[in-house]
Amino acid sequence: MNRDLTVHDWIVAGVWLAVGLAAGVLLRLLLRWLGKHATRTRWSGDDVLVDALRALIPVAALTGGIAAAAAALPLTGKVNHTVNQILTVLLILAATITAARVVAGLVRAVTQSRSGVAGSASIFVNITRVVVLAMGCLVVLQTLGISIAPLLTALGVGGLAVALALQDTLANLFAGIHILASKTIQPGDYIRLTSGEEGYVVDINWRNTVVRNLSNNLVIIPNAQLSSTNMTNFSRPEQEMTLTVQVGVGYDSDLDHVERVTSEVVTEVMTEIEGAVPEHEPAIRFHTFGDSRISFTVILGVGEFSDQYRIKHEFVKRLHKRYHVEGIRIPSPARTVALQQNGVAIPPQRDGSLSIP
Repeated sequence: MNRDLTVHDWIVAGVWLAVGLAAGVLLRLLLRWLGKHATRTRWSGDDVLVDALRALIPVAALTGGIAAAAAALPLTGKVNHTVNQILTVLLILAATITAARVVAGLVRAVTQSRSGVAGSASIFVNITRVVVLAMGCLVVLQTLGISIAPLLTALGVGGLAVALALQDTLANLFAGIHILASKTIQPGDYIRLTSGEEGYVVDINWRNTVVRNLSNNLVIIPNAQLSSTNMTNFSRPEQEMTLTVQVGVGYDSDLDHVERVTSEVVTEVMTEIEGAVPEHEPAIRFHTFGDSRISFTVILGVGEFSDQYRIKHEFVKRLHKRYHVEGIRIPSPARTVALQQNGVAIPPQRDGSLSIP
């Protein structure tokens, strides 16, 4: 300390500290006002930027106030240098965290806009956040006078050992990057694996892919396994799909009448049931002369995979009711069984039952 502290020194330091604190509060209120206006815009990047700056700006203002207050006090050169270093490190850490939040938020917004769904692909977000935080830590070490060259050399040598020890983890990491880069799967897609797992893709992170099935349970699939297995993606190249329903009518039916009535039911279902495709044209194809019926296929349009169950449910109910009104018979399989005893046929009783003596 160059000289003794006076009341004037304390007053000046207190004023600078109060100015920094007041500036931080006012700037935070300003950012809150900007955040309300940012939510009204179509671009999500301004929301991310304003939200991240809410943490940096007050810290920067308060740090500036503390620095000015320290400069007003008659501190020794060593103490002043220590205070400046602490404030600089604090400011760098705050800036690094803010930059990580901004970059990660922008990456998340880009991935969501490209996939067109509400889900997230956190693998890119996590990688970006780790890279930014690592760069900030290196800057802090350099600011403190610690040479980072030996550290980088040690990391390069130790990285080989870490890579050998984390082969499975790295395989899942690069498999996840490959899956997203190739755009074979995006969050929100409905997929089915040959092993039987199926559901909506919720997230693709650095190690596994999270799938939510229709019973609302989560299925965790390692990225390496997902990239090496056969899979059906029901959401690509488009979500709309077709649903086939097998129907059969009796041989005594008028097939033109059957086709007309079935087409009317298909049109009714396509226009009234949620999840159906209204512009879908009824498609009915007779194909088989069965043992007791003439079989045909009805092709329905479905908006997306999970809608098929509701549409099939309503179609079967309405078709059965309409066939009953129109007198169209849906036969059940019939079999004739002939029994013999000692080479003599056993005649059926009047009620259709068999009496075996």
